[in-house]
Amino acid sequence: MVAPIARGVFRKAVNLPPTAATAYNGTPVAAGINFAARAPAGPHAHGHGPSLRSDPHQVPRWASNLRNSNGVLSARSGVNALPTVGQPRYFSSSSRCLQATQPDQVPDFSGYRTKTPESNKAFSYFMVGSMGLIAASGAKATVSDFLSSMGASSDVLALAKVEVDMNSIPEGKNAIIKWRGKPVFVRHRTKSEIDEANAVDVSKLRDPEKDSDRTKRPEWLVMLGVCTHLGCVPIGEAGDYGGWYCPCHGSHYDISGRARKGPAPLNLEVPEYDFNDGENKLIIG
Repeated sequence: MVAPIARGVFRKAVNLPPTAATAYNGTPVAAGINFAARAPAGPHAHGHGPSLRSDPHQVPRWASNLRNSNGVLSARSGVNALPTVGQPRYFSSSSRCLQATQPDQVPDFSGYRTKTPESNKAFSYFMVGSMGLIAASGAKATVSDFLSSMGASSDVLALAKVEVDMNSIPEGKNAIIKWRGKPVFVRHRTKSEIDEANAVDVSKLRDPEKDSDRTKRPEWLVMLGVCTHLGCVPIGEAGDYGGWYCPCHGSHYDISGRARKGPAPLNLEVPEYDFNDGENKLIIG
């Protein structure tokens, strides 16, 4: 908007663009602005042409934060310069830009498609096979480690079997061997004890079992020394049947270790054992 001040003199308000450039004395540099403007010739100029402005020592009312020092109109303005931001590099910046011919059309991706589908299939099959092989190898190692951790250690295997020298047990005597934390009764039976065990009527026993089913060799009887009632340890060569007697609750076992009297419901258990005739040893376990 232009407002007349005097004849031939007008004042116009303008918005100066911000600038960061200044002169050597601090005056801001604005293109198109002449701070030493002369007033146009008036009717009283008498033909001498334009003269200097009549207000060179006054600060214009349209300006702000300006000062007039020694005839120099100057100002210091603080501006906020735009931040300097680098050009972002997108993931696909190395690829050729895809431009659609129309805003609503899909870009042409034919340049990125494989020429022959067979090569793409071969690569896919190779990757699937490789990943399957790696997964199978990892699964095999995991299962092997898991199964090996479940196996018995060397000290446990050492206690799994016990060797007994049969020469150290005379005929008609008992021996008690510790095996896996349990007592084992080893009886070297006489001929009369064997005949006595075979003469028993199996049908009358609470846990029917023949003597031949409980021994691999008639003269050697091997049993766990744990009462089948409540787990006490019976006493050898005692009881009403000349075998073993449990003092805890009065169970009686015959010379074959079969339950004959008392609360014991089952015969004494026979563990796994074998004979080593070369060394004349009995191997339990």
